[in-house]
Amino acid sequence: MPKRGYHHGNLKQALVEAALGLISEKGPQGFTLSEAAKTAGVTPAAVYRHFAGREDLLAEVAQQGYAIFGDLMAFAYDDGKPSALKAFEATGRAYLAFARRHPGHYMAMFEAGLTLDAHPDLALTAARARAVLDRAATALCDQMPADRRPPATMFSAHIWALSHGVVELFARGQPGARSPFPPEDLLEAGIGIYLRGLGLLSPDG
Repeated sequence: MPKRGYHHGNLKQALVEAALGLISEKGPQGFTLSEAAKTAGVTPAAVYRHFAGREDLLAEVAQQGYAIFGDLMAFAYDDGKPSALKAFEATGRAYLAFARRHPGHYMAMFEAGLTLDAHPDLALTAARARAVLDRAATALCDQMPADRRPPATMFSAHIWALSHGVVELFARGQPGARSPFPPEDLLEAGIGIYLRGLGLLSPDG
């Protein structure tokens, strides 16, 4: 295997790409730092020029994932256009699209057991991504009477959990988890039921 890190002049990113392949194949806990080095075509000692250990490498993969995720969410939200409702629904679909297109990043973000407090840069990037969904939820909450308005962060957390559940159970081919409906339809219906419960959609809307 060619030494991609040296040939490309970016050993750090070569290791990230190697880790992404291994994560997709074996899961975030299923490979060693030595395997990542071998996949990147460098010696294990070379890894320590950039990462103190495997957790640091996973944190970098997760941080890059959150950056991509945040960009996709922001693009989907499109500054609340064409309406607060449509923009909010678009962020849910973006979550599902991200998990499908970037499985290695997704697993590093949510399945590697990383502690955000131990990785400040990762925590900051994750917060920026989450802020897009919070912003979308706030715009919808503002349309409700104050006495019926849930905290926007609770609102967004519910939709995050719903999106994550659909991804985990039905969009990633989990054994025993089957549905006669596409994941996109499940997510759209779930969001619709939630919004009707808050009075943001009419019963037949």
